[in-house]
Amino acid sequence: MEELARLAGITVRTLRFYRERKLIPPPRREGRIAWYDDHHLARLRTISALLERGHTLNGIAELAEAFDHGRGVGDLLGMDTPTEEIPVHLTPGELADRFAGEVTPENLAAAMELGYLGIDGEEIVHISRRLLDVSSALVREGIPLAEVLTAGRRVREHADALAELFTGLILRHAPEEDVQRLRPLARSVMEAELSLALDRRMRKAP
Repeated sequence: MEELARLAGITVRTLRFYRERKLIPPPRREGRIAWYDDHHLARLRTISALLERGHTLNGIAELAEAFDHGRGVGDLLGMDTPTEEIPVHLTPGELADRFAGEVTPENLAAAMELGYLGIDGEEIVHISRRLLDVSSALVREGIPLAEVLTAGRRVREHADALAELFTGLILRHAPEEDVQRLRPLARSVMEAELSLALDRRMRKAP
């Protein structure tokens, strides 16, 4: 326990408190010896990162409970399963390979907060193969993952507003079930407008 606390940069008293709050899973026991491993250390570092981002211990406890019961972060946040996006199951090692050197506790916390990552048993689930491929491609181009996630948060805000606009337009003239049927039209409009916006931006570039 002392070694784990030292590696995590916390006190043994804090570690005991986290155990009492069930923020970390119990250690593996062999007789009277309790063994902690890298999973416990990763959990503690993620807790520290979440606290630094302003999360409460109660909120972190809900995340911890979700992890320990195999519930995804999307389930925890009340997000429905995407109808078009394909989730991707990854081991922690495969996720690290995708973002070499960028899978830090802070970035994991940000991705969890956005709902990009969830847990399924011992695997990590990314909510969208397209978003995973794009974000890893941007990181390979030299863009820090932290900035990619910050951009993702801003894109999410704009996307929510656009979805609200399109849904409102349809519901003013058609029944609710038509929203799902007509969603490809909304995607086509957004792809075309983004393409045109990029053209305008490139023309302005020095």
